[in-house]
Amino acid sequence: MDLNLTWVLLFGVLIAGYAILDGFDLGVGVLHLFTKDEKEKRMNINAIGPVWDGNEVWLLTGGGALFAAFPPVYATAFSGFYLALMLLLAALIARAVSMEFRGKVDSPKWRNIWDWAFGLGSFLPALLFGVAVGNVLRGVPIDASGEFVGTFLGLLNPYALLIGVLSLVMFTMHGALYLVMKTEGEQQMRAQATAAKLWPIFVVLYVLATVASYLVAPYLFESAFLRVPFWVCAVIAFLGIAYVPIAMRQDKAFPAFIASSSAIAGLIGVALTSMFPKLLPSSVDLAYSLTAYNASSTPPTLTAMLIIALIGMPLVIVYTFVIYRVFKGKVVLTPDSY
Repeated sequence: MDLNLTWVLLFGVLIAGYAILDGFDLGVGVLHLFTKDEKEKRMNINAIGPVWDGNEVWLLTGGGALFAAFPPVYATAFSGFYLALMLLLAALIARAVSMEFRGKVDSPKWRNIWDWAFGLGSFLPALLFGVAVGNVLRGVPIDASGEFVGTFLGLLNPYALLIGVLSLVMFTMHGALYLVMKTEGEQQMRAQATAAKLWPIFVVLYVLATVASYLVAPYLFESAFLRVPFWVCAVIAFLGIAYVPIAMRQDKAFPAFIASSSAIAGLIGVALTSMFPKLLPSSVDLAYSLTAYNASSTPPTLTAMLIIALIGMPLVIVYTFVIYRVFKGKVVLTPDSY
């Protein structure tokens, strides 16, 4: 059994799970910036209120998996992206606090402050996660000793920003599709119209990102086309992207959301299978890259952590399933709502 490959697959599942689940949270938050009606603002927050914190468990688990299985990758990435990660954490904290504090004072100015905190606390992560992925795909300045030798401003390169904007649009569309499932009336119609407008923008950005990837990171295409997992993920992504507008035209909210989720999972799979075995490619020299084999924990550690993961992951999946089943259906505002 290839433990290193197993942990890459597990890490990919955790990141895809986070992108799908917290992705629509972030998308709803971005749309909140453009929501004017007070009732609709409350609908936005209450649509994700029961599930957002559970969704972020997937990010924490993914970070823990990276730390346990590939500590040098964790250390180099988190030290190199330190300022960006601090900004990301501040945004996530502001988003969480805003949902709790917004209704504590009956004042329009008070609510407006926390509306901006909620919106920007969603906008920045949706953008920064994509920027981080863009830098990883492009290659991070790592020297022969595995040390990050770049700067914060160097992370804000055009390619990474393009992937960041792609991520922002993708999550916002995903959030709009979620609101179509959770709302009714005019708000539902506006959410559906927003998703319909964002879909072609997403497709154009994805095509541009693919061309840019070929120019900026040609190593991604060297052997990817020969790998069956790459094609499986590519087909899943293509079918998901293609079915979103079809489902929307047929007023099938849940299938459209599932299609969007499949597209996100497929795109993450395409990125991972293209990079493998590299986990943190070096832009200085690809020979300096941190891979699933030269940056992993020892086999006993990987084995022990895999046993723990096989016990813990089913619990996370069951918990997630139960929560979504309990809070299924349209949002109904009550005196106890946010």
